[in-house]
Amino acid sequence: MKDLVKKTCGQFKIELSDTQTNQFEKYYNSLIEWNEKINLTRIVEPEEVALKHFADSLLVVKYFDIPENASLIDVGTGAGFPGIPLKIFRADIKLTLLDSLNKRLNFLNAAADNIGIEAETVHSRAEEAGKNIEYREKYDVAISRAVARLNVLCEYCLPFVKPGGYFVAMKGADYKEETAEAENAVKALGGEIIKSESFKLGEAGERAVIVIKKILPTPDKYPRAAKKIKNKPL
Repeated sequence: MKDLVKKTCGQFKIELSDTQTNQFEKYYNSLIEWNEKINLTRIVEPEEVALKHFADSLLVVKYFDIPENASLIDVGTGAGFPGIPLKIFRADIKLTLLDSLNKRLNFLNAAADNIGIEAETVHSRAEEAGKNIEYREKYDVAISRAVARLNVLCEYCLPFVKPGGYFVAMKGADYKEETAEAENAVKALGGEIIKSESFKLGEAGERAVIVIKKILPTPDKYPRAAKKIKNKPL
C-alpha cells in the first residue's frame, strides 16, 4: 500500500513523505481488519482504497487552504474519511471525528492509535452535537463527505463552525444542482457559498469541493430535529 498510495496521490500532484505512506499503510491494515467485524466500507481493494478513499480525501487541500493549526470537525466521519487522511497529511490540524455509531468510534480510536495520530472522537448525532455548547460554533472548519443533499448537510454542519470559519462539503457529479438547491439553507444558517470546484477522480468520475464561509452566527433554532431536517429541508 505504501507505494500504491504514493503513486496514486502523486498523479494528482499530492506528494507524500515516507512517514505519511507508512501511516496510510497502517490505516489501510486497520480498516481491513476491522471491516471483517463491523461494516465500515464496501471498498476494500488496495487500488480502490488508495483512489476513492485516500486520494479523494486529500484532494480537498487542492481546492481549500486549511488554516494552520485549524480545529477541524469531520461530521458523520464513518470510517474516518476525509478526517484521518487530512490529519496524516496535515499533522498541525486539531481533528475531531463525529459519528453516531459507537462501534465506528471504537475503530477510529484504534486506528488513530495504530497510525500514531491524535484525534478526538465524539459519539453523537450531528443535530444533537450542533446544539451542544461544547461543540457549537467551536471549529475553524467543518467538513463532510456524507451522502445527504447539500441543503440538508448544511444544517448538520454549519452550526459547528465559528463565524469567520468554513464548511467544506465533498460532493459528487450533481454538485451544481445541489448548490443551487442549497442557497436558501446556506443563507438561513449564516453562511455564504464562496467556491465550488470540480475535478475528475480518475476512473471514479467527477467530484466537487464546495466551500461555504460562515458569515453570521447560526440562529438558535438550528439545527432542528433530524425528522424535520429530512422532511422539510431549508
